[in-house]
Amino acid sequence: MTDTARLAGLRVLVVEDEMMVSMLIEDMLTDLGCSVIGPASRLDEAMELAATAALDCAVLDVNLGGQPIFPLADLLRERGHPFAFATGYGDAGLRDVDRGTPVLQKPFREGDLARVLGELRAKVG
Repeated sequence: MTDTARLAGLRVLVVEDEMMVSMLIEDMLTDLGCSVIGPASRLDEAMELAATAALDCAVLDVNLGGQPIFPLADLLRERGHPFAFATGYGDAGLRDVDRGTPVLQKPFREGDLARVLGELRAKVG
């Protein structure tokens, strides 16, 4: 089990277009002691936050209303910010370059999120 104290203060960008899912992720992050950046429900909004906000890592819905999240994944990778994908399709819809990136299989529980955040925290500089 991940020591949630290690997650305290982690600044997590949340990108999710389903309001109820977004609220659930926010609640989980708050319970884990993380700071929520966003959430963003549109790609342009998420790109702006990724470019301007102080963040440590991100949780990205793979599909935002039919628009793939991959431009944001590329930006985060370029900036050295680790991220995880959240999707109901597992890694089936990911590009080759994204293979090996942590995936949260929707629906997921707080323990799953904590485990993945622990992996991301280890990559934060």
